[in-house]
Amino acid sequence: MKMNTKLRGGFTLVELLVVIVIIAALAGLASPAILRSRKKADQTEAVSNARQIGISLMDFDNEYGSFPDAETAIAVQTATETELVAGLTANDRFRQLIRAGIVESEAIFYCKTSFTRKPDGNFEGQEALGPGEVGFSFFTKADGEGLSSAGNSGRPILVAPTKESMAATGDFDPSPFDAKAVILKLDNSVTSVNIIKASGRILLNGRAPLAAGPDTVWGTDITPAFAHPIP
Repeated sequence: MKMNTKLRGGFTLVELLVVIVIIAALAGLASPAILRSRKKADQTEAVSNARQIGISLMDFDNEYGSFPDAETAIAVQTATETELVAGLTANDRFRQLIRAGIVESEAIFYCKTSFTRKPDGNFEGQEALGPGEVGFSFFTKADGEGLSSAGNSGRPILVAPTKESMAATGDFDPSPFDAKAVILKLDNSVTSVNIIKASGRILLNGRAPLAAGPDTVWGTDITPAFAHPIP
């Protein structure tokens, strides 16, 4: 006995529309998870890079007596016979690590912010760590003098992600790391703290990161300040 089988030629328009709707719904459900995963990966990269910078700063301190500042810029320039501008930005400070031969790549100074771009690897003159190639703000003394490896181990050294306008407002950007700020401390540990979305501020042990005094990590002998990256 023969059986007649009618083969279908393809999906109907209604079936195609149903499939499209299902795919769109699944994509909508997956998007927040994908975005969180991307932000977590960016945060992990920032933590790793901060630790590498911390190790490099300790090596620099051992060789030049403090973290990068105006005096060490002169010492590095003399020791390496290279041109070096003793600027006040985080880019200027970190550039000393490259000129001193302690760091051989711009990559560790990058982290995701609203103004950063991947470093281009150009080390010529001031092109090393140019605008947008540094994502971390660098703690210094208020008079511009560099910190050192001596002192309270809980003192912050680096922090990210700051807003492009942070030099004027003191705000942190909650977008890149899902409302978290990454902070490198003097003992080379990295911690993540919540960014207060309403104010764009962060707290360390219940205080602002630049708060000094007898009951803070800065004590009474240091008034801290930020060296900000160049957008």
